[in-house]
Amino acid sequence: MKFIGKSVYRKESWEKVTGKAKYTNDDETVGMLDGKLVTSPYAHAKIVQITISDALKIKGVRAIITGDNLPLTGEEIRDRPPVAVDRVRYYGEVVAIVVADSMATAQLAANQVQVAYDPLPVVNSPREALHRAAPLLHEQLGSYHKIEGVYPVPGTNIASKIKIRKGNMQKGWEESDVTVLASYSFHPSDHAAMETRCSLAQIHDNGIIEITSSSQAPFMIKKLIAAYFQIPSGNIIVKTPLVGGGYGGKASIQLEILAYIASKAVNGRLVKIANNREEDMVTAPGHIGLDATIKLGCTKNGLLKAAELLYLWDSGAYSDKSTDLARAGAVDCTGPYRIEHIYCDSLSMYTNHPYPGPFRGFSHSEVHFAFERTMDMLANKLNMDPLEFRYKNAIRPGDTSPSQVKLNTSNVGNVRQCLSRLKELIRWDEGRITAVGKNKVRAKGISCLWKNSTIDTNSSSGVILMFNPDGSINIISGVVEIGTGTKTILAQMLSEKLKMPVENIHVQMTVHTQHTPEHWKTVASRGTFMAGRALLNAADDVIFQLKERASCILLAPIEDLEVGYEKIFLRDDPTIHIAVKEIAYGYTFPSGISIGGQIIGSGTYTLRHMTKLNKETGAGKHGPEWTVGAQGVEVEVDTRTYEYRLVKAISVIDIGKVLNQKAAEGQVTGAMSMGLSFAGRETFIFDQHARVLNPQLRTYQPIRYGEQPEYIVDFVESLQIDAPYGARGVGEHGLIGMPAALANALSTALQVDLHHLPLTPELLWRTKERRM
Repeated sequence: MKFIGKSVYRKESWEKVTGKAKYTNDDETVGMLDGKLVTSPYAHAKIVQITISDALKIKGVRAIITGDNLPLTGEEIRDRPPVAVDRVRYYGEVVAIVVADSMATAQLAANQVQVAYDPLPVVNSPREALHRAAPLLHEQLGSYHKIEGVYPVPGTNIASKIKIRKGNMQKGWEESDVTVLASYSFHPSDHAAMETRCSLAQIHDNGIIEITSSSQAPFMIKKLIAAYFQIPSGNIIVKTPLVGGGYGGKASIQLEILAYIASKAVNGRLVKIANNREEDMVTAPGHIGLDATIKLGCTKNGLLKAAELLYLWDSGAYSDKSTDLARAGAVDCTGPYRIEHIYCDSLSMYTNHPYPGPFRGFSHSEVHFAFERTMDMLANKLNMDPLEFRYKNAIRPGDTSPSQVKLNTSNVGNVRQCLSRLKELIRWDEGRITAVGKNKVRAKGISCLWKNSTIDTNSSSGVILMFNPDGSINIISGVVEIGTGTKTILAQMLSEKLKMPVENIHVQMTVHTQHTPEHWKTVASRGTFMAGRALLNAADDVIFQLKERASCILLAPIEDLEVGYEKIFLRDDPTIHIAVKEIAYGYTFPSGISIGGQIIGSGTYTLRHMTKLNKETGAGKHGPEWTVGAQGVEVEVDTRTYEYRLVKAISVIDIGKVLNQKAAEGQVTGAMSMGLSFAGRETFIFDQHARVLNPQLRTYQPIRYGEQPEYIVDFVESLQIDAPYGARGVGEHGLIGMPAALANALSTALQVDLHHLPLTPELLWRTKERRM
């Protein structure tokens, strides 16, 4: 291939490196108003009274909005008032919006809004939420509007219960000679994207609502606001420029609703609401927490037979995407292994924590941490090499997934090949643990990974191709450029298809829902697959139009023509040809007669054969394919102080086909860094009242420059037949196994089982000294 696989520069790179790229918060318009959120200092309390009289007296204050007369919102369960009514359920929840002439005035007025609270008992973990004596956070759970496939349990704190039932558990345990049982936990945390969330809204005189937002899901904004407020969807326009990092967090719809409400309160004037860092961490949706219990059984020869799993997801105060996250954690609940008998309950639990949105990996790094740690424990109990144990049980074509999908060489990657390559790169045969000095050891840990998507069964993507008079092409796609380089990959695909220079392909970076074809959401590593399929369909459309037009000029049948190298030519005699640029805008014969006009092609793609999950067994096809991989981490640990240094982090991913080498390596490396940061550093610290004590980057500390290990990324290529050029999704997968691999390395170094995140030196000390 001429263009596929090459390290092409990203189409938006010049604007970004020169600082000329425009993001949502760069939008400054004369007459624009600013909104400021008033948030709760309590995690659970009754709202006794809100007094706004002093705030309204401040010059420049245009409106103060409270939660009365607003609809309930929520993508899967409508359980969340946009602005709290009568009661707050998490620290940082919005209780009022102040709209003023400037941000300074809005902030001043927000400080003058007086809210009287009556504190209530809190639910501070998913396990607490499951207790019968726990405070009930949603008494009306049974009456909330919900979509199909969500299973709340009224009268409890269970927002949804997803079940996986495969095989016969009694038989599985009877066939198991060795078993292991362990529990794991970690708190919610944050995405910590460089760009904080920002939304603008205005209502034009003709009733058209225009929203600009730093979002991964502009078409979902349009759909949900239309549904919540009973507005024709055609009256809503959503615009999304470049997004400065999302990692799933900007796929939830929250600030856009508040901006619309604020604009409506000031007669449709343009209002901007931009989160500061603290608001972005605790008021906006975050990264889900988990309490898990894993029981595994295998034969004395190391063949896995049974898995009994309980996942209690920290849904926070409102369900939002947690019900979907619980579903995703259930369908891939075991990691990439052949296990005949599986029993999994995946429960989305209401707590008094900030509620979650998607996070890169969509519940898979969380599940893999618990499962892959237990795999190491079981291997150790068997006295078997952990890598060989995984290799022996690796899932293969012919096996079935936990959701009972039959696997083949196209819909699942090659786990064993990934493990074999990892074994070489990490030098596994040189030993798992080595002394390197006084009180210092180096140790290695590994994990496997897999991920499919739990995606709407009717998810679709569209692409429009428009020729320019010089023969170049514009690509218009609803994929949001969130930093993944997907739109550059689309240009490479089109370049390969039309055999034309990628420099002559222009990509529209912004999304405007009125004239950009819809792409479901820019999540789930689906952009390249879905938009790529749509793009290739659109390319076929323009190829046919070019051939049809050229056949009239070259006096040849359409089937004898080829398109490539910016020409349309005869297959058997390429010297007979016409340049694309001569006919892309029509063609005029010497007589003056003209034919055609601007060539515009379109293509769409909708996922096929996706099904809903069976309520009782979880059986169903929830996504098109599994990307698999194997990962390893090497650490150097001071066994006296429990401080450690990351030495190496390695990923081998079955990518199907590498489309852009440097872009793929960059995606995996960035994801690995996030995974190590989540595993070793990042967490919300809650007090006994469920208040977040570290909602700023001074105290919430992601991995810093200078703390990074050496990163090694390699790929296996086993083609996914129905994917563009055989490529599998890879945007999230570098993160998934990192927490487990790091925990396994540290457990090996200290000869103790680690069950909690983040893996701080204090946690290592407490675990080793049994002071937990």
